[in-house]
Amino acid sequence: MKATQTLHERGQSLWLDNITRSMLQDGTIQKFIDSYSVTGLTSNPSIFDKAIGSGDYDDAIRAGAGPGVAAEELFFELAIEDLRRAADLFLGIHERTDRVDGWVSLEVSPLLAYDTAGTVAAAKELHARAGRPNLFIKIPGTPEGLPAITEAIAAGVPVNVTLLFSAAHYRAAADAYLKGVERRIEAGLDPAVGSVASVFMSRWDVAVNKQVPPDLVDKLALAVGLDIYRAYRQLMSSDRFQRLENAGARMQRLLWASTKTKDPAAPDTLYVHGLAAPFTVNTMPDDTLQAFFQHGQAGDPLPADGGDADTMLARFTAAGVDLNQVAARLQRDGAASFVTAWNELTDQIKTQASAVT
Repeated sequence: MKATQTLHERGQSLWLDNITRSMLQDGTIQKFIDSYSVTGLTSNPSIFDKAIGSGDYDDAIRAGAGPGVAAEELFFELAIEDLRRAADLFLGIHERTDRVDGWVSLEVSPLLAYDTAGTVAAAKELHARAGRPNLFIKIPGTPEGLPAITEAIAAGVPVNVTLLFSAAHYRAAADAYLKGVERRIEAGLDPAVGSVASVFMSRWDVAVNKQVPPDLVDKLALAVGLDIYRAYRQLMSSDRFQRLENAGARMQRLLWASTKTKDPAAPDTLYVHGLAAPFTVNTMPDDTLQAFFQHGQAGDPLPADGGDADTMLARFTAAGVDLNQVAARLQRDGAASFVTAWNELTDQIKTQASAVT
């Protein structure tokens, strides 16, 4: 049995962190569903930027470009068309799992990362435009994004909370989600609104590898993952969530993101086999997925009590790593990199629009 199927059967969802129009047209995504146990998909501006630069979208840009059509508006037209098609591919999984799995994700403009009201308005509008029940709207878990997450969930908009890095970030995102669920229960509305909390892993190791002893290289992300998984399991068994579950609510699932290994000396499936856990999601680019399919090993499930997380994190603290400071910097830098990618994307669309028209 392939490692991808083993993880799937153990209760972890494997999602693809990529989408292009050509992958939809040539059957690549369907192949991943049929043969690689892939049950969902995520996307981001960088992915679309590369795809648009390849020329895949020239005909669509030619058809959609025109006087008064902003690059951002044209992007959402292209992205929504692709994600509708992807959502339809995963709809059977979504229905079969009673809305637990089979999701795709569309991001609000990263320019709104620190604009709560603008994020809420964009989330509602994009979800309505997409018109698919299994489409998440990605909202960053920044301090300004947290109230937007609550408002979106309260309005019934499924949310993929992104840009989380630490257990503290995760707890804040989960609290924002549960507040939205609680408001729906108070209003007599269906509390089962889908959501995932996306925690970025590999960037931890990139951030500290050059300043820690050799025996700690490439070990911080997995230690942080253990800490976050412990917080996740604690919340699942908390009185607060149990009360909400009795009213029909569902748990916001934990999602491991940024799972491509950045260190050439490390295993190419480090953040897959090292983060095996039931009722979580691991979203990975296609090269990581291919590597895990071909030669991956399904690791032991993460211990619910955090295992040696405290011991490992203490070793990093002793080595001079301020974990809270690094988490805050990673979130700030992540938000800034999303803005950069967004600006590059819209510039690319403008260039392509000029070229094809």
